[in-house]
Amino acid sequence: MTITATLGPHLPYLRRYARALTGSQTSGDAYVRASLEAMLVGNVESTRDVPPRIALYRLFHKFWSTTGHFFPLQDDAAGLSAVEKRLQTLQPTNREALLLTAVEGFSVPEAATILDWPEDDVEAAIAATLRAIDHDLPSRVMIVEDEAIIALDLESLVLELGHFVVGVAKTRDEAVRMAREQAPDLILSDIQLADGSSGVDAAQDILRETQVPVIFITAYPECLLTGEHPEPTYLIEKPFSRETVRATIGQALFFHKPNGEPVATHRAPRSAAGGKTFSA
Repeated sequence: MTITATLGPHLPYLRRYARALTGSQTSGDAYVRASLEAMLVGNVESTRDVPPRIALYRLFHKFWSTTGHFFPLQDDAAGLSAVEKRLQTLQPTNREALLLTAVEGFSVPEAATILDWPEDDVEAAIAATLRAIDHDLPSRVMIVEDEAIIALDLESLVLELGHFVVGVAKTRDEAVRMAREQAPDLILSDIQLADGSSGVDAAQDILRETQVPVIFITAYPECLLTGEHPEPTYLIEKPFSRETVRATIGQALFFHKPNGEPVATHRAPRSAAGGKTFSA
């Protein structure tokens, strides 16, 4: 079987992972292309004694470990961006271990094979990253979801993680209006909305006015990972787990959250739709 036939089905998910790891669709895709090119010219060898998906991610990390995750530490933090300051306080491999297990669904032994780490070190890295996420600044989160039960589940998770839900939108127009009024730090968005509109279209409308990270949540991730059009940097598959949402929110805020401003913590009026009290 050819390399394309063996590894091809897993490439869309590797691109998703690389984008989350780097915080950018452009950067993530570039690292995936470069790692595959390195394999083709013989600079990086694939692993033949493990399943293809694990081999592909291991191949990516062999390239990434030598080129991608080394950020120079400086004694003087003046002039560094918010992202650079966060990178100095969090070991890159810690983030990789959490994303591999919580977002990509690998077991700890599989993640250890991909990273070439002892399993105990993988577990320690995951715990360290979760502690770092839990101590990060609380953020204002907007949810775009027309299914009431899923919206309530997401809201509960967001509040449990220490963030604040500014509102839940059910349609494209409502999402655009709410984002304009509430200025969220992060958006969690379904793809198919109540009036037949698209969460992707809503996000595009919002991003024309402001730069805010959007995490898409869908039962059909393959529909957004075709490689034929712009694809999301952050993507969660339904049904989702608490740890997947936690890891993806942490990674998105790691790269995109503004530095330093406190988040307002007063309570907004009850939502007429859901009867829930939103934090704003």
